[in-house]
Amino acid sequence: MTTWCDAATAVQAVSSGDRVFIHGACMTPGPLIDALVARGDELFDVELTHLHTYGPVAYTDEKWRGHFSTRALFVGENMRQAANNGRASYTPVFLSDIPALFEPSGSLPIDVAFIQVSPPDSHGYCSLGASVDVALAATSHARVVVALINPRAPRTHGSGFVHISTIDYAVEWDGPLYEVMRRRPDEVQLQIGRHVASLIEDGATLQLGIGAIPDAVLQAISDHRALGVHTEMFSDGILDLVERGVITGEKKIIDRDKIVASFVVGSRRLLDFIDDNPTVEMRPADYTNNTATIRQFERMATINSALQVDLTGQVCAESIGTRFYSGVGGQMDFMRGAALAKRGRPIIALPATARVPRGNELSAAVLDTLPGLLKPIDNVASRIVPILTPGAAVTTSRAHVHYVVTEYGVAALHGRDLAERARSLISIAAPQFREELERAAYNLHLLN
Repeated sequence: MTTWCDAATAVQAVSSGDRVFIHGACMTPGPLIDALVARGDELFDVELTHLHTYGPVAYTDEKWRGHFSTRALFVGENMRQAANNGRASYTPVFLSDIPALFEPSGSLPIDVAFIQVSPPDSHGYCSLGASVDVALAATSHARVVVALINPRAPRTHGSGFVHISTIDYAVEWDGPLYEVMRRRPDEVQLQIGRHVASLIEDGATLQLGIGAIPDAVLQAISDHRALGVHTEMFSDGILDLVERGVITGEKKIIDRDKIVASFVVGSRRLLDFIDDNPTVEMRPADYTNNTATIRQFERMATINSALQVDLTGQVCAESIGTRFYSGVGGQMDFMRGAALAKRGRPIIALPATARVPRGNELSAAVLDTLPGLLKPIDNVASRIVPILTPGAAVTTSRAHVHYVVTEYGVAALHGRDLAERARSLISIAAPQFREELERAAYNLHLLN
């Protein structure tokens, strides 16, 4: 039986020692989090677990040590400081694996789930809206479900329905969802987009993320035809192509004519687009990110980002050296799925350089000890590197990487030996670093 109450009453469902799941992305239930933190003094050893969320994360404050702990399954921007200062832990895990962790027999069973949903329809069904991903599994397996019922939450088609009878505590709230605004791609990103577009065929099915590079790719494929979308997430960038008839889904092998994702992040325009739109299906991450699903799409093109790529093709996308930056997410799920698909194109796309804040440069002593590291030039560092920065995580192995794209071109690595890989990657590095990269490749015996 559902109890309708205020947030302060609803969060009384949490007891010391509980593990609490927090719904993420645009659906982050801020009022429930605030009410729980207000109870902090009376709770002990409560673990909060989630993917990326938006809004304040007061529960990571040092004052709550012993009261709240945080297990981040993906390190979003609002969690980086806490993760890097030891006030939150990070669990590296494929997104497709997380739903099984929440099962009663899994390693992370959920006691209480905090979610945000649309109001129940005439049949009693609420919608998880813009974030079904792992929230559906958490809601299905939690001992207690606490829901923020918000009329501004989109009601989405697909698998994200939750019947009101399965919600233990319901809190009515009429407030805005978190929005993320687009940034206009710069010329470097537009050039990367054009190179990526050259790898995408008409009739391809796309997986893209959020940010300027995915948006640049979408701009560059505006003259393509009959494209489909099967992705972990999408943002506003696809809307113009849907309206222009470029994205139709008509060539998809499964879920034909449908845009399929596990969550979306973007503006109110995007949230309105997915609201009661039968062409969009929101599905759980163990479906969208399952390699057995992804490999069924002919011409599957996956575009993922990276922080660094070394000269053998290893990809780091989740840390800057030892410092946490993001997470494993779904990169490997889609890279492998696309590699197995007929005429699939697994693509890593990144700018060739990154600006290094003054004072963050590696010391000369470290550079001398590890000659595979490159010294920045004019506070600009190469993202194509001889070796990954010590402590950096290998998000995607070199055996899984097929294409690496920068503004300087495309490096095709699949089936290439280490020398061929090194030469190809050096050719798409920023020109001012190529000589030093080649010298390092000889020192590392990649070239002889």
